[in-house]
Amino acid sequence: MRELVVATKNKGKLREIAACLGELGIKVIPLDAISEDVDLTEDGATFEENALKKAREVARVSGKLTLADDSGLEVEALGGAPGVRSARFAGEGAGDEENNRELLRRLQGVPAERRRASFRCVMALVDPATGREWVVEGSCHGIILENPRGEGGFGYDPLFFLPERGKTMAELPLAEKNCISHRGRALKAIKAVLREQFLTGRGAAG
Repeated sequence: MRELVVATKNKGKLREIAACLGELGIKVIPLDAISEDVDLTEDGATFEENALKKAREVARVSGKLTLADDSGLEVEALGGAPGVRSARFAGEGAGDEENNRELLRRLQGVPAERRRASFRCVMALVDPATGREWVVEGSCHGIILENPRGEGGFGYDPLFFLPERGKTMAELPLAEKNCISHRGRALKAIKAVLREQFLTGRGAAG
């Protein structure tokens, strides 16, 4: 069975990725099964820089095929913020609740028509055996609510409203979220890469 290390300490993100890749028969290995001390600092200027940095580092340490992502929220009224700082919008070490509060504080008084936002996800796959790298991207568009809704998901999901569904990301079942979310769309592209490069006769030799 092909093994894949996921370079994240975020359990919600790991759960979503494992659920999406499960049908491929790939064994998803959490980062803490490899090492507790891997540097996952996201200090790049773009999502792509951060995703590649993490995937390369974990692939180097583990010697295994590695997947990493960097994703975030871009809000129109905030000039694209929080962007690459989404996980620490309220400061270093901030949790989901603090980040959501900071987002609502900055959007206080902003009308609905200017609360448009996008979730973006860039994923990087690195094969240390060959040195090959693949980068894919997915996005999802919605509106930031004034109050959170839903108990599922993580991050900004309770505030991210999908007009076509009439629900926030946090109100969607995981399977439905995985089909339409930014991460789900990026994972669909990664699944195509995995099938093409590692799960067919052409396999890792290609």
